[in-house]
Formats: sequence, C-alpha cells, structure tokens
Amino acid sequence: MEEVGFDILNLFIVLLSAWGAGALIKRIGYPAILGELLIGVIIGPSLLGLVELSSTLHIISEAGVILLMAYIGMEINFKDLGKASWAGLLAAVGGFVVPFALGYFVVTFSGGTTMAGLFVGIAVGVTSLATKSRILVDLDLLDTRIAYVLMAGALISDTLALIIFAGLSSFIDAGAVNMSEILIIAGKIILFFAFSTGFGLYVLPRIGKWMASRNIDNRTTYFTLLLLIVFGLSELAELVGLHGILGAFIAGVFIKDGVFHEKITKDITRVFHDVSIGFMAPIFFVTAGFHVTLDVFKTDLMLLLLIVGVAFVGKIVGTILFYLPSGNGWREGFAVGTGMNGRGAVEIVIAGIGLQKGIITQEIFSILVFMAIITTLSVPVLLTWSTNWLKKRGELVKQFSRKGYLFLSANPLALLLGKHLADDNKVVFIDANKTNCENAKSKGFDYVHGNILEESTLNEAVAKDFRTFIALTVNNEINMLASQLINDTVFIPEKFVAISPHSGEGGSINILNSISASTLFSGKVDIQSWIQKVQDSNYKEVEVSVSKKITTREWLKSQFSEDKDLLPLVIIESTGAKRPFRYDDHIDADEKIIYIE
Repeated sequence: MEEVGFDILNLFIVLLSAWGAGALIKRIGYPAILGELLIGVIIGPSLLGLVELSSTLHIISEAGVILLMAYIGMEINFKDLGKASWAGLLAAVGGFVVPFALGYFVVTFSGGTTMAGLFVGIAVGVTSLATKSRILVDLDLLDTRIAYVLMAGALISDTLALIIFAGLSSFIDAGAVNMSEILIIAGKIILFFAFSTGFGLYVLPRIGKWMASRNIDNRTTYFTLLLLIVFGLSELAELVGLHGILGAFIAGVFIKDGVFHEKITKDITRVFHDVSIGFMAPIFFVTAGFHVTLDVFKTDLMLLLLIVGVAFVGKIVGTILFYLPSGNGWREGFAVGTGMNGRGAVEIVIAGIGLQKGIITQEIFSILVFMAIITTLSVPVLLTWSTNWLKKRGELVKQFSRKGYLFLSANPLALLLGKHLADDNKVVFIDANKTNCENAKSKGFDYVHGNILEESTLNEAVAKDFRTFIALTVNNEINMLASQLINDTVFIPEKFVAISPHSGEGGSINILNSISASTLFSGKVDIQSWIQKVQDSNYKEVEVSVSKKITTREWLKSQFSEDKDLLPLVIIESTGAKRPFRYDDHIDADEKIIYIE
C-alpha cells in the first residue's frame, strides 16, 4: 500500500507541475509542451529531485504517447494539402533532408554511431505540427500563402519522419540483417500499410454506418471502440517490427468527418484531446525532462551548440534552397523556414524512444530536448520579423480561401451593416431569435437559427470558411465568449466585437488582445439605442470624404468634438470595396466613410 500511495503522490506532483508550468508558458505565447519539459528538468533528478520515474508514471506516459499520436493524426486534414501542395512539398523536403543530413554528419563526426546519427537526423528534421495553427492565428497570418505552405510542410515533414523512424526502428530490432531479412522487413511494412489503409478506408466507415443504423449515439461506446482501434493498430505495428506510435498515428488519420456522425466525431476528438493533451501526454513530457542532464553544458557544450546550429541553419537554408522552384521567391522561403524551425511533440517522442532503445545516450537526448526548446522559442520572433520584412516589400501574398462576413445577431443595426458589406462579400447571420432570422431572410440574407456557442451551429454556418466574424449583440459577455470560441475552434482571422458601455463587465475589453480581435465602431457604443433608431427608421445615412490620412480613432474623436451623435459603419476604399469601421485601422485620403446619425 505504501508503494501505491507513493505512486499516487508522484502522479499528483507531476500533474500539478505540468498544469502549472503549461499554463504559465502559454500566457507568454508558447506551447504548453515547453513548460512541461522545463518543469520536468526542475523537479526531476537533474535539479530538485522531488520525483523519480516509477513504473506507474512510465506506463501512463507510454499510453499517453499512443493517444497523443492518435490525436495528432485526427487533427491532420489532407484536404489542406491541395492549397499549397507543391510549395508545401518543396518546403517539407528541403526542411527535412538538409537538417537530417547535417544532424547525421555532426553526430557521426563527433564519434557517435551511425544509428545515433540517423535518429538525431530525424529529430532535427521534424517540424512541430500541433502548434503551427495557433502561432499563425496569433500573428494574423492565417489568410496568407505562407500559412498554407507551413501547414502542408509540417504535415508532410512529420509524416515522412514517422515513416523513416518506423523503418529504422524495425531494422534496429532485427539486429544484423542480410538481404533476405531486409526483404522480409519491407514486406511486413507494406502489409501493415496495406491492411491499415484498407481498414481505415473501407472497414471503419462501415462500422460507423452500422452503429448509426442501430441508433447508437453513446459517446462512451464510440470512445471505447476507437481506443480499441488505436491500441490495436499500435500493437499491430509493434508485431511487424514498426513502433506503436505509427499505428496510433494512422488510426487517428482515418477517424475523420463522415466516418461517424458529425457530432460524435467532434465529441470524440475533444475527448481524445482532453485525455491525451490534458492528462496523459503531459506526464510523458514531464518525465522526459527527468532524463535530461544539465552536465551537457559542461561536458558536451560544443556538441549542443553544433546540433542547435545545424537545426537552425539546416531547416532555414534547406527550406530556402528547395523552395526556389516554387517560384515564390527566396524571401518567402526564408519566412517559411523560420516558421518550420520549431520542434515539438513528435521530436521528443522519437528522441525518447531512441533513448529507451539505447540508440542515443542520455547526453544526446538532453541536447535534443534543449534543441526543441530553443528552436520552438525562436518561431514567433523570427516568423514575425520575416513576415514583417515581406510586408514592407509588398511580398506577403494573401491567399483568400476565406471570404465573407459571419455576423452574430441579425438585429436591425447588424442588418444595416451587413447590407453595405454584402456588395462585395457573402454575409451570413447567426441568431437565436427567430424573428430576427425572419427579418434577415426578408432582406435576402442567409441565416442560421441557433446558439453560436454550440458547435453544431458553427458547422451549419460553415464558419471555418469565413474571413471575418462580427459580434454585434447588446451583451458584451456573449460577444466576447462567441469571439473566443470562434478564435479557438475555427480560427477566423478577423474578429470585430461591438462593446456596449452599459452591458455587464463579464466581457472585458482586455480579452480582445488575447484573441486578436478589434473593437467594432472604434469604441464603446450604446448598441441598443442605435438598434432602436434603425428599427424605427429614425436615422440618416451620411457619406463623407477624408482629406488626409487619419486613424479611425482620431477621426471619431474629431467628430465628437463637433457634438455629433453618429455611428460610423464602413470605410469605402478607393476601389469601391467596403470594410467595417473598427479600432486600430486608418483611413487614407482617397477613402470615404459612411456613418449614420
């Protein structure tokens, strides 16, 4: 009993530490995995020695890796490859092959074994897939060509790394091999991929249809089934000489929309996220930190600097060189390379398995962990600098696969604003009020009747296809909650939020910065009074020209100084296109403003 109690205490300390460190580092804009690795170094044998790796922690962390890889597979959307397939492929190959070769050379040149060099090469070559979308949102790059190239490149790079790793793992387990042994291993790998692909494409959808026909909608049943599939394919991968993480990854890839009912798929993905990211995977990353030795800064500092150096140079230079045939320019290749420079979960998983198999030493593992931390920390800084450079040169290419405006609320004021924006864009309204929806319909607008805080409503509105979200209810808290949900789930790049001075403070304006949103109308507005004026047709629409470049906030202040009671709706650009009047924007001398008074 004492041993069980001790294991529970260790588990409690690890989980508490992982949660605290992850939450802290996320507040400064970095993925939780960095905090989990660092806190593992701090509380583990390297520094404080508060916790040691027990059999309980080891088993949970191993299961956590399997579920994490399944979740990463679930998050991959192969349709995204069509948006930048050629450029993404070039970036992935260049960003993998060059650092792989350099990493291999550095380790073998320093006296390491060939297998150690290959493992380090794989770890140096991978790109963090899981954190890319969040960074792109935070830097307001989601609607650029770079975003699509980065996502496609990360997907291809991680998949390539996993396949190469699985092949190496099978050869290592087989020991010394001859040609017949190589053919047997290759045959097993081909059979595994053939079986798993057939199961994912043909058997799994039929299971989903059968369960739907029996009206089975219990989430626990589906979750248990998918756990069996994930661990089943994982074990099958082990049996043919591959590593279990590849089986879990492939299982996750095939758990897609259309296999099961849409709501079930969303719920299951969320459960996998909570169980893996929220519970089991953090234990793996914290305990991975236990294996880190700080002695490398004394004994292997030169090797550490060399591996970190080749990770940076190899990823960025390799991406630039291979990106040239895309025709998008070396400067865009440089920006893509800085974005792909971060490492993450896959790299740590591969390094951990290499340590477990005795292929790499504890010193090499420690170096790879520090390399992952340093390169990931660099991504927001270097990507911001490189994309700002492209902006100044006018070379940051927008790729508007997302267009149109999604409104929260179909009240009279929202319909008036929507009428102006609908000249050049698709406009859709979401409202829980049936009367408001009928009014939107009578004016020729598309609408969705439902609660925006429910994912089914966002799916019905196809929210992921919109470029701009406008929250225009009289309730600040609802506006903020909806904008945060939009930011966290469908990553709509532009979010404009109406702020009322009289509504509750549940939705603080401070939240706007954290979700990259802007204040609609460029300030607090008594929304209800303007809704009433528009509803009663008690307003006049005015169009004015601007004589010199001015910010929206300065223009608004100048009008208030003239004791005007007005509400600016849109800015008319020189091309005739209209955009919403909002905070943190400027009006050029050849642009106009439409406001109501």
